[in-house]
Amino acid sequence: MKYILLIAALAFVVDANAQTGLQQAPGGAAFQLFTHNAGDKVKVNDVVTFDFVQKTDKDSVLMSSYGTGKKAQVQIVDPKGVTDMVEINLMEIFPLLAVNDSVLIKLPTDSIFKGHDDQRPPFFPKGSNLNFVIKIDRIQSLEEAMAEHKAEEEKIKTAELTDAANYIVSHKLVLKTTASGLKYVVTKSTLKQKPLKGDTLQVNYTGRTLDDKVFDSSIESVAKAAALNQPGRTYEPIQFVVGTGGVIPGWDEGLLLLNEGEKATLVIPSSLAYGAQPQGDAIKPYSTLVFDVELVKIKPGPRAGNLAKTDGAGENPPSVHELILDPYFGLTSKITFLRSTPSYQGKVVKQLPVNTSLYVLSNSAVTGFYKAVEIKTGKTGWVNKTVVKLNEKAKGDAAGDFKKIGASATSAPELVIKNSSSAGITLIVGEESFAVAANSSRTVSVGKGKKYVVVASPGLTPKSGYQEFVSHEKYEWQYSN
Repeated sequence: MKYILLIAALAFVVDANAQTGLQQAPGGAAFQLFTHNAGDKVKVNDVVTFDFVQKTDKDSVLMSSYGTGKKAQVQIVDPKGVTDMVEINLMEIFPLLAVNDSVLIKLPTDSIFKGHDDQRPPFFPKGSNLNFVIKIDRIQSLEEAMAEHKAEEEKIKTAELTDAANYIVSHKLVLKTTASGLKYVVTKSTLKQKPLKGDTLQVNYTGRTLDDKVFDSSIESVAKAAALNQPGRTYEPIQFVVGTGGVIPGWDEGLLLLNEGEKATLVIPSSLAYGAQPQGDAIKPYSTLVFDVELVKIKPGPRAGNLAKTDGAGENPPSVHELILDPYFGLTSKITFLRSTPSYQGKVVKQLPVNTSLYVLSNSAVTGFYKAVEIKTGKTGWVNKTVVKLNEKAKGDAAGDFKKIGASATSAPELVIKNSSSAGITLIVGEESFAVAANSSRTVSVGKGKKYVVVASPGLTPKSGYQEFVSHEKYEWQYSN
């Protein structure tokens, strides 16, 4: 009820004042200051904590900190060093405010969706505004905010150790502990081989938090019993290459300790899981996780002495992700990162703001991440599935005509990529990505077999399809916009 009254009060203030006293920010946004409290104004480098409501011109609430119970926090930077239109206007207006000040900011959606109008949602017609109502709660210096954050972090870390110890005692677990802090117990033993780094593993698993809530499982009966909502999920062992960072470190380490066919319980501290990064509502920052795992099968990777190839056999180690192309359009629901691999240890390719338009290659996630293309920039990578809302299904069509032009220089298929457009492109062939500058060409080797192909160019909706690549063949592919 308190939340509803707050929204109603803010709506009344906006309706009563939105048409009078509006000022113009240099970045183009109109704004209305509702209060002028005494006290120090926000400065560059300050960290500001604030409540907010995002609304359409018709007063439909899109997002609200009063609804989520989570205030927003941002460090103020010089708007001259910012390129995002929304951020530019916010950074210009924040320095006008003191603690307890409120402001309405009207951001023109024509500017927000400039250059990618096809991604404009129906509730933002041309000429409309994204309306922010902001109330300042706290202003801290960067040093004060960092000190507070560090103290809170240490408190959470201490609580994590206590909670994990209590869990182990209450569940009467007798665990071995490795040097990294991983704890485990083998619950079913075999005499089969252990995997080596680079092997492809097939693993069944169930993941729980320390309050025994199941947050993920590859086993259908467990998922249904836990009432997990996993639409489109195929219940089968997950497959990945061990020891390459494709999964959380606790998995990479723990599964190398097991024999094929063995089952185990892994108690994985946050330092070997997701650290400070939350995973939706289920996994909080600095959470120890418990996994019941079964090492179903080992597919050996390349070994010294078995690398001889006959007619292309053994050219390609098993696919790390074996992603099936099934594209969707999606939007980010909060600020997140595009990463180089499907894990939080992956290198950050780019920070993605809220409502970033994505072309998601498949609605099947890999270790909790979608492979995606940011449509605005054409950059590719992996993004946490919990912060992506999948909208309409994208049409998978031919990414271009691949022509056979002769024999390759090696047994592996070769591909000549010709980009005759005025923009750089990225051609994704299976799990490989090849960047080609504007009006240039590049020759690359690709793996044999039928692979999904996606071409991405800044500002354009990616095109995708399948192509069969045959050993010893050379192909040519051309792109123009």
